[in-house]
Amino acid sequence: MLLPQYLLDVIECGTDEAGRGCLAGPVTAAAVILPQDFNNPVLNDSKKLTHKQRVLLRPIIETEAVSFSVIHIDIDTIDKINILNASILGMQESIRSLQTKPEHIAVDGNRFKPCDDIPYKCIIKGDGKYLNIASASILAKTYRDNYMEKIHEEFPMYNWKQNKGYPTKEHREAIRTHGPSKYHRKSFRLIPEPVSYTHLTLPTICSV
Repeated sequence: MLLPQYLLDVIECGTDEAGRGCLAGPVTAAAVILPQDFNNPVLNDSKKLTHKQRVLLRPIIETEAVSFSVIHIDIDTIDKINILNASILGMQESIRSLQTKPEHIAVDGNRFKPCDDIPYKCIIKGDGKYLNIASASILAKTYRDNYMEKIHEEFPMYNWKQNKGYPTKEHREAIRTHGPSKYHRKSFRLIPEPVSYTHLTLPTICSV
């Protein structure tokens, strides 16, 4: 069972992102502050849940959260500042958009940058350890999935309704056949190689 949050007796938000490894569409970040007595036996890392479970959990999180926020970072920003920095920017902006200011931030992963002088802790696989991060992962995933399903209607040949913009074989073949769309990330190698981050300037690694 997941713990409620990393630090007890403080107003803590969990934050996570979805879509970092995709070839198309935004990277989406969420921040969630839960009541400290919140509990749900199903809630877990969004990657460990079924689509149906994520859909059912989303309104529970939104209804019971003290505050939550979801932010899309568009492809132009991703191409300009790189995907890692765009992911961090999304998490920062989702935190800044919370109606309640957190006293501490629990970040999924091992990279972050300071956000308005709020203390933070990077936690590897935090979405499988703490309910507030897991909740953020579910909101980020479900909101991004909805976005990709919407733009699928405009460009059905890429089958984003199914692959959500991830680099599946089918998706890459569609890019090869039809060329990239306006929603594809120009800074990514769309075919045939997988995305490479070796050229990026990375922010400082957090202590974990």
